[in-house]
Amino acid sequence: MIELSYKPTLTGDKVTLRPFREEDFPYLEECLKDPEVLKLTGSTADFDRETVRKWYSTRNEQPDRLDLAIVDRPQEIVVGEVVVNEYDENNQSMNFRILIGPGGRNRGLGTEATQLFIDYIFEATDLCQLTLGVYDFNPRAKKVYEKIGFVFDRIDKNDLEFEGEWIDAINMKLTKAEWAKGQV
Repeated sequence: MIELSYKPTLTGDKVTLRPFREEDFPYLEECLKDPEVLKLTGSTADFDRETVRKWYSTRNEQPDRLDLAIVDRPQEIVVGEVVVNEYDENNQSMNFRILIGPGGRNRGLGTEATQLFIDYIFEATDLCQLTLGVYDFNPRAKKVYEKIGFVFDRIDKNDLEFEGEWIDAINMKLTKAEWAKGQV
């Protein structure tokens, strides 16, 4: 088991990653209801405010995962989240995911948030690798992941049905050894 009880605040040039606060919820709600977020995450438009509010209010208490808000530093508003979860003991691995809402797109916030978060995870834990899944119709995310160092692992064919079409999921991974090579 990996211990992630400590919830850090990480600061970059464009973003701050920090534990969630109650006042973040309106911004998170905007992100979670955004049509592009729904599409790219394979989510549905069903949204129970109280269930979602309760979910985010408990993220800082979880010892087996790390969920942090992505804050746009100049605007001081939450534009998304970064998460590691689903510990795989056999591979000393966790799943990485990021969500960027409409207020945070196309300005490099996702790239910086991803790099800050992954640097922290590999520096602060003994994880050997991070994995992720990205739908084939999300080339912007794939480009960011590749820039950070993630490489293709496998394809899950027909993983998501979207508007009557089946979409593949591209699985990628980044090992701590490969990440370390980029830190020199």
